[in-house]
Amino acid sequence: MTSYYAHPTAVVEEGAVIGEGTRIWHFAHIRRGARIGARCNIGKDVYIDENVVIGNGVKIQNGVSVYRGVTLEDNVFVGPYAVFTNDKYPRAFSTNWQIVPTLVREGASIGANATIVCGVTIGRYAMVAAGSVVTRDVPDHGLVMGNPARLVGFVCYCGRPLKRVVAMTEDSVEFECEHCGKRVRVRRDYYELAQKNLRKIKQE
Repeated sequence: MTSYYAHPTAVVEEGAVIGEGTRIWHFAHIRRGARIGARCNIGKDVYIDENVVIGNGVKIQNGVSVYRGVTLEDNVFVGPYAVFTNDKYPRAFSTNWQIVPTLVREGASIGANATIVCGVTIGRYAMVAAGSVVTRDVPDHGLVMGNPARLVGFVCYCGRPLKRVVAMTEDSVEFECEHCGKRVRVRRDYYELAQKNLRKIKQE
């Protein structure tokens, strides 16, 4: 008896490792060698490739494909029809292509229909806005949007935008969340980059 639930239409290949309490829904396909943690929710039509690593408490919404080279840490959220890639120079006839890894750190969220170009790291508790195309690293708690995605702000652990600055030093900026009261510290150079990008967006 398995310790996880898989819908009768789901395909879980022999050799996949699925954690306790995970739920796998209609027409999902989990390849051999994939490792999925406990208490995950794998939505309809999700494809998880060989040797993908997924942590505990991850939620992957309908229609997402997670290809080899992608690692999702604990409590990551991936919105419907978000896209991951794993090849910088794709050709149908290539015989010597190399997997380019992508890392999504703990607690990060990726919005619906976002595209994550391989080779990036999305930081802890960062948020990628729906429809964004991520081509570079996203810092912890960073909020990015657009094509290409630009850093425009920061979000709390609870996901709400951070607006109230309570402390600032030469190296860091500290926010207090107006929703939950938690404090988040970010690098000063990232804060200034976000402010610069916002000014540019307003001028466009």
